[in-house]
Amino acid sequence: MHATLSGDVVRAGERARERFYDSSGYGHPVDGGALELAPVEAAHLLYRGDLSAVEGPDGAAMDFRAFLASAAVSEIAFLVYKDLRDRGFYLSPAREGWSDAPAARDAVDDPAVDFVVYPRGSGPWDDEVAYRVGVVSEREAVPATDLGDLVLAVVDEESALTYLATERRDVSGTSEADLPAGVEGDLLSDRLLLWDPPAALYDEGFYGQPLDEQAGDVIQLSLLEAAYLAGKGVLDVEGGADAVVERGREVEGERFDRRLRVYESLRERGLVPKTGYKFGADFRTYADVASVDDLGHSELLVRVLERDHTFSPRDLALDVRLAHGVRKEMVFALASDGGLGDGAPGIEWLSVTRLTP
Repeated sequence: MHATLSGDVVRAGERARERFYDSSGYGHPVDGGALELAPVEAAHLLYRGDLSAVEGPDGAAMDFRAFLASAAVSEIAFLVYKDLRDRGFYLSPAREGWSDAPAARDAVDDPAVDFVVYPRGSGPWDDEVAYRVGVVSEREAVPATDLGDLVLAVVDEESALTYLATERRDVSGTSEADLPAGVEGDLLSDRLLLWDPPAALYDEGFYGQPLDEQAGDVIQLSLLEAAYLAGKGVLDVEGGADAVVERGREVEGERFDRRLRVYESLRERGLVPKTGYKFGADFRTYADVASVDDLGHSELLVRVLERDHTFSPRDLALDVRLAHGVRKEMVFALASDGGLGDGAPGIEWLSVTRLTP
């Protein structure tokens, strides 16, 4: 079958629609039974031997080896396309007119999406899309703004593939506690101590950590916990909440404000955030805390980042692997710059998990 590279498409002649599109979901039908193929689709047909060659603009015939080495197709995109085909999926490039599915038409305007993948047994003539896939090498930078409703297909230096499902989601829980007022505390260099505090703070609200697990009469609060509680009027601290916040800024700079905004949001959403230091994160969270005597496992690991953060795929893979290894979900809290309080900019929650298509 004759196939010719023309611009960014490969045109295949008569009977191509019946042979490739109708039977296997390749390409985009055009007039007269002909078919337009994206270069990555043509490369796969060359690899399979279904096409013997593609004629280039100079008239030279390119076999699979020559075509893959040309500028017409990305080897990274080809490796992902081949892998998904090998897994039994039909998929299309995110191009105008390549699919009838509404979600595929939306993907055309999203530069982060390279392929739309259909559920097994479905193809570009159906309405469903299983995954929107973006292709990157392990060395590429990935803006946080590109992620969400996207499967990131990462190709490493040895051509192994990792699929990371990314989703913009909500976070919530049922944890709440009746907070006291006017609890005296001493602000130290990077924490605050409560002497003989009411039981509600630690036992029910899971605020702080006892200085002595047996005695339990002194509670140590992190600066985040102290700033939040002081802002709620729970603590009676010299200088008030402002003094605690200023101490936090002295300790860790402007990042403290972002972390405090996320801490406040998690608490208001019914989650109990505790330090995630042992897991390399900002927080681990508990969704349903009624008492520390009946405390389950934490469910989320939360890392606080700026909204315009750029990820390294290697760092993403590390975070997700670690979270999975300790039976938790990795969530990134993307916070805009700004102050504290009700008028502060919002937070977006980005969940990233390992996916096996």
